[in-house]
Amino acid sequence: MKVAVIGSGNIGTDLMIKVLKVSSTLELAAMVGIDPASDGLARAARLGVPTTAGGVAGLVAMDGFDEIGLVFDATSAPAHVANAAVLAAYGKRMIDLTPAAIGPMVVPAVNLDVHLDALNVNMVTCGGQATIPIVAALADVVPVPYAEIVASIASRSAGPGTRANIDEFTETTARAIVAVGGAGKGKAVIVLNPAEPPMIMRDTVLALVNAPEPLALEAIRASVAEIVQRVAGYVPGYRLKQEVQIMPVDQPVHLLTHEPVTHQVSVFLEVEGAAHYLPAYAGNLDIMTSAALRMAEAMAHRLEVRA
Repeated sequence: MKVAVIGSGNIGTDLMIKVLKVSSTLELAAMVGIDPASDGLARAARLGVPTTAGGVAGLVAMDGFDEIGLVFDATSAPAHVANAAVLAAYGKRMIDLTPAAIGPMVVPAVNLDVHLDALNVNMVTCGGQATIPIVAALADVVPVPYAEIVASIASRSAGPGTRANIDEFTETTARAIVAVGGAGKGKAVIVLNPAEPPMIMRDTVLALVNAPEPLALEAIRASVAEIVQRVAGYVPGYRLKQEVQIMPVDQPVHLLTHEPVTHQVSVFLEVEGAAHYLPAYAGNLDIMTSAALRMAEAMAHRLEVRA
């Protein structure tokens, strides 16, 4: 399948390199930006990828546009709304790497096969890709009335688009904790860590669960271990930072949930990047682009089978 990437910033450039180096299913037909001086467009040109600095209008005008079967959007939430409106008129499939979330939300380890026929799918956020699999693993074995996540990423890895989308990040991730993860309520926080040297991505999941049976606690640990391996299958640097912590809760009906809860589950993760573009501290780039690549390859396979 021929694909295009819109957005020549950190996420788009990392994704471009992954398509070129990692995927045997996708062919990069265009790299699209709006800044002619961007490093992403310059790298694309050096790698022989057709480029345009004319944004989505420039993409539509490019030779071979009709042959492109899927477009990745790595711009910003407002820009994606505009880009999607333009490309919908041409029937182009889109994978949205912004927090716009105008299409169904996908976390490959949880619901890869559910939205393969959608014309516009949303990859939530980097924090969502790292933590929602854990919430879903818990919800598979016990009720999860409440879950919150904290995603800490190196400040150096956050480009202008990420910084402009902080509010959308928290809102979209919180929605996905419920819609994809299966929690009753969700909350999300992002931290741009200014530490030098930069620290790799760290994520924390805190969940209130109702697990009255002792065997349920072992089931929680087993379910988390299984989902971590599933995510690591397409994000090799994804791992548990330490063992899952499970503590009893004193309040039988918690103030946050107004529902029965028995335990608090704490899961600590880290994501080491593959360093395709930025160094290994930028796990937030790696998990987002790896998830998008996984989804695109699954969509391409679906279309191939139908053909």
